[in-house]
Amino acid sequence: MPGTLQPARMWPGDVVRVGAVGLRTRPMRAFLSALGIAIGIAAMVAVVGVSSSSRAELDRALAALGTNLLTVSPGSTMTGEESQLPLEAEAMVSRIAPVRQVSALGLMNDAKVYRTGKMPESETKGISTYAARTDLRAATGAELSNGVWLNAATGRYPAVVLGATAAERLGIGHAAPDVQVLIGGRKFTVIGILKAAPLAPELDTAALVGWPAARATLGFDGHATTIYTRSQEASVEDVRDVLGATANPEAPNEVQVSRPSDALAAKQAAGEAFTGLLLGLGAVALLVGGVGVANTMVISVLERRSEIGLRRSLGATRGQIRSQFLAESLLLSALGGVGGAFIGTVVTGIYALYQGWPVVIPAWALAGGVAATLLIGAMAGLYPAIRASRLSPTEALATT
Repeated sequence: MPGTLQPARMWPGDVVRVGAVGLRTRPMRAFLSALGIAIGIAAMVAVVGVSSSSRAELDRALAALGTNLLTVSPGSTMTGEESQLPLEAEAMVSRIAPVRQVSALGLMNDAKVYRTGKMPESETKGISTYAARTDLRAATGAELSNGVWLNAATGRYPAVVLGATAAERLGIGHAAPDVQVLIGGRKFTVIGILKAAPLAPELDTAALVGWPAARATLGFDGHATTIYTRSQEASVEDVRDVLGATANPEAPNEVQVSRPSDALAAKQAAGEAFTGLLLGLGAVALLVGGVGVANTMVISVLERRSEIGLRRSLGATRGQIRSQFLAESLLLSALGGVGGAFIGTVVTGIYALYQGWPVVIPAWALAGGVAATLLIGAMAGLYPAIRASRLSPTEALATT
């Protein structure tokens, strides 16, 4: 009968027509939605991974250099002038029981450094000349790039060790007996070049000469301008409390005591603040991906009304329709989350290895990223799923 054959003839045609449209459009929208989620998760994982890798490298560097380094330097007098440490300051500091090592630098402001005598006097290139104790390198953790360090013999003669930046500015790439610079109008042979010193950055732009040679040839007065101390790790804070009064008992308020590793910790804290900003951007990308999933699922409901109507007419319950669309949303989000976690891990690994850092990706970042996508997928797919389940078979088939 025509009344009974007509629906049977329309249903297959409608399903094929709507299904063909879905095959042409839904995969692309689904891919773009999953890509949006993947970008958000990849950004979050990469930011956390790169930050954690950087922190691990900093911790490794501090562990190698030691965090028990304290420095003592002159402060200011009551009149605002720069104070001066007593000649006996090093000896007095070395008497503090937990102190295991003491070394010092003495700044010579009048001893300018030039590559040759033909350089203009104003072209000092920001290089400072210091008298250095022979145990300075061990106290600061500085390492040689090439050449040798000052010793009891070379410290009595016109020999100099250059910091990494100082050597670069002077155009000196290696130490050799025929490589010389002018310091205070006297020729000094470059016997060594240091690597960058993270805990003593003043060494990077320094020309370091032996303490006896500085007094004999450059008019050094013998007053230390920076004293470096290494103490027992458990007693660092106690030593820090008494260093000022010990170095200059007559005017302890005119002494500055610092812990160089604190500056590195502050730098790390600034990096963590920047990481928070980047995580916020990753969260925004994640939200955009969630909106894309919601949009895809809503349009999917509109396009698949005939499919929903057919399933409902064949006995599918509202709960089954709701579960189907919610499962599709979760699957879409999970694919984006897993893909984003993988991309973020690869990006972190490549960048960390390029920088020479250990690759560190917290497990909570990976698990949290995937969990966040599932949560967003559930929220994004809940309304479309409920809407699909509420469609009656007649209403769905009437739209074909």
